[in-house]
Amino acid sequence: MTDAASRLAVLCETLLGAPLPVRIRAWDGSEAGPATGPVLVVRHRRALRRVLWKPGELGLARAWVAGEITVEGDLFELLDRVAVLFWERTPLPRPPADEPLTAPAGVGPGGLAGLLRDPARRAAVRELLAMSRPWTPPAPPGEEVPRRSGPRHTRQADRQAISHHYDVGNDFYERVLGPSMVYSCAYWSPGGSLEDAQRDKLDLVSRKLALKPGDRLLDVGCGWGSMALHAAREYGARVTGITLSREQAVYARKRVAEEGLADLVDIRVQDYRDVKDGPYDAISSIGMAEHVGADRYREYARTLHALLRPGGRLLNHQIARPPEPDEAAYRIDEFIDAYVFPDGALSPLGTTVGELERAGFEVRDVEALREHYGLTLRAWVARLEEHWDEAVRLTSPGRARVWLLYMAASALGFEHNRLGVNQVLAVRPAPPGELGLPLRLRTWGA
Repeated sequence: MTDAASRLAVLCETLLGAPLPVRIRAWDGSEAGPATGPVLVVRHRRALRRVLWKPGELGLARAWVAGEITVEGDLFELLDRVAVLFWERTPLPRPPADEPLTAPAGVGPGGLAGLLRDPARRAAVRELLAMSRPWTPPAPPGEEVPRRSGPRHTRQADRQAISHHYDVGNDFYERVLGPSMVYSCAYWSPGGSLEDAQRDKLDLVSRKLALKPGDRLLDVGCGWGSMALHAAREYGARVTGITLSREQAVYARKRVAEEGLADLVDIRVQDYRDVKDGPYDAISSIGMAEHVGADRYREYARTLHALLRPGGRLLNHQIARPPEPDEAAYRIDEFIDAYVFPDGALSPLGTTVGELERAGFEVRDVEALREHYGLTLRAWVARLEEHWDEAVRLTSPGRARVWLLYMAASALGFEHNRLGVNQVLAVRPAPPGELGLPLRLRTWGA
C-alpha cells in the first residue's frame, strides 16, 4: 500500500467523527494530518489490529509497549490531543432493531461492538482490518503483566501485585525518583526542585501528625523508607515501616543503617492486617490506600483505627477519582490494571472520608494537592527521559515504555481534574480535653 497515512487519516476521522487531532506517519513513510505539532508514528501495521481489538487506552497502550507506535515531538501534547477523544467522546448510535451486531471473523468479543453500530464506521473498521492483515495480535514481545489466580486482595494476591509494581529494581527507581526515593505526590513551592518538594511533603505530613521525640509512628506502605527516616531524623519519632516489597525493605534497611538510625527505625515486610503491636501515636499512609481495593477499604480503615491510641492521628494521602453518575458502572482502567498497578482501585474523596468516619475516625482536615501531582509526574518523566538508556538496561524496553506512558498520561489526568490527590487528617476520638488539637489547625505547629 502506498500513502497509507492518508488512507488511515480518512478512516480514523470516519471512526472518530472529528478531524484527526495529530499528524500520522505510517509504516511506508507517508504522512497525513495537521502540519504542526507532535507526530504519531505507526511503525507496524499490527498496531491497527491492537487498537481495533481493544478500542481505547488498552489497545493503544499495547501497541506502544510493543514499540509499534511511538511519538516524535512533545509526548504530553500528543497525549493531551488524543485523550480528549476518550474523555469527551459521545455514545455511538445504536443499530436498527433488525440489524444484528456482529464483528468480522477473527475479531475479539467486546473489542469492536461499539464501532460496529454505525454502517460508515463498520466499513471503516473492515478496511482497517484488511490493512492490518487478518490475524489476532500477539502479545507484545517481553510483555510483563501479572499472572492472576484466585480472589483479589488476599494477603498473597496483594504481595504479588505489589511485587509486580515495586520489585522492578531499586536502581531503576533511583533513576526515576531521584535521591529522595519518594514515590508519591510532592509538595511544591515556586522555583523549588523535586528534592525540595519531596522533603517539604514529608515534613508537612510530620507536622500534621504533630510528631515529637519518642512518639510511635506506623508508616504503612513505607516504600524505600523516606518517611520513616525523615520522622526519626527530624522529629525523633520511633518508626515502624511496613511494606510488602522485599526489594524496598532491603533498600530501606540499608538507608537506616547508613544514617545510624537503627535504634529508631524498624523496617518490616508485613501486611498492614498483620500488625499487632499497637497502639501507635500516629500512622502515616502515603500512596498506599490505592492498593487496598474498594471491597477491603472498610477493613483497612478499621484496622488502622484499632492500631491508634485514643487521640492518635492518621494522615491518609491518597489519589481520588471523580464520582460516577452510576457508581455501580465504574470500571478500573484496563491499562493501569494490566501493566502498572494490578488490583488497584480509586475512590471518590467523599467515599474515602465516609469509610474513615464509619470506622470510628473523626476527620479533621482535608487538603487537595491535585496540581502538585501533575508537577511531580512531569518531573519524573523528565528524569526517566534523561536516564532512558539506563532505565531500559535496568528493566526492559517494554517496562520503561509502560512507565513513561503511564506517568505522562497520569500527569494530564491530574492537570485536567480527572484525578485528584488528597491528604486527609483523621483522629481516633479521645475524651474531651485530651485530644490536644490546636484551635487553628492549619498552622501545623510551624
